[in-house]
Amino acid sequence: MTSILYDAPGPRAKRRNVLYSIGFLVVFALVIWWVIRKLDEKKQLDWVKWKPFFTDIRPWETYIWPGLQNTLTAAAFAMVIALPLGAFFGISRLSDHRAVRVPSGVVIEFFRAIPVLILMLFANAAYSEFTDVSSDDRPLYAVVTGLVLYNASVLAEIVRAGIQSLPKGQTEAAYAIGLRKGQTMRSILLPQSVTAMLPAIVSQLVVIVKDTALGGAMLTFSELLASVRPMSAAYGANTIACFTIVSLIFIAINFALTTFASWLERRLRRAKKSTGAVLPAAAVGGTESTGAVV
Repeated sequence: MTSILYDAPGPRAKRRNVLYSIGFLVVFALVIWWVIRKLDEKKQLDWVKWKPFFTDIRPWETYIWPGLQNTLTAAAFAMVIALPLGAFFGISRLSDHRAVRVPSGVVIEFFRAIPVLILMLFANAAYSEFTDVSSDDRPLYAVVTGLVLYNASVLAEIVRAGIQSLPKGQTEAAYAIGLRKGQTMRSILLPQSVTAMLPAIVSQLVVIVKDTALGGAMLTFSELLASVRPMSAAYGANTIACFTIVSLIFIAINFALTTFASWLERRLRRAKKSTGAVLPAAAVGGTESTGAVV
């Protein structure tokens, strides 16, 4: 059977694909075996190095939980600020007025082109020189500022691309029934484009969570990843175990975020499919037809 996009594989191609799959699994298993063997040779798999995380609450209370709180705090603030700011600049870049469209484009391209770590460092220096923010709070402010400036510019492009992906007939139909551009954007374009934009938006939110670790690396921000070094030193230099636990926590957070987004996307799609209803003719004015669709 031939598709528009590709030719369906025949018997030989199917056998070849099976062999490729088996070969990949064998290589992957060998790599995993090699990694485990090396870790075992370095005594990194000894129970004594993993025991504190399963039998003692102190590493969780002293290192992991405070770092996780700071990570979630910085990520939450950045998300709450960057999402509406990105939507504002994304919509502004679609404005018919050059005085609005051009400055918005300049802001978006400027902050999108600068690495987020540099934005954090600049923000930290600015808070140090021009504000009265205490040295204890300054790393959090700098991390949030850098994340907001960079991710808001990326989210603005996601919003712009999502809106422009809709058929032009949507806008033309809205204008035909007398809606102004603001009403068209708010009532027609944005609700339809949210579903298309959601996967990209969630991917960027995951980036925000992960990029909080940059503050711990350069700004002494005591986030989750920064807890590895003191925790490893306190529990016998079990660096691999500490990194593994922290990595699993990051995976759990991001998996929960993407799972919620997938559920929300399915819900939005079902809601769109169920917006039409068939009413009898008498309910819409008593015509001779048997029914009307609204």
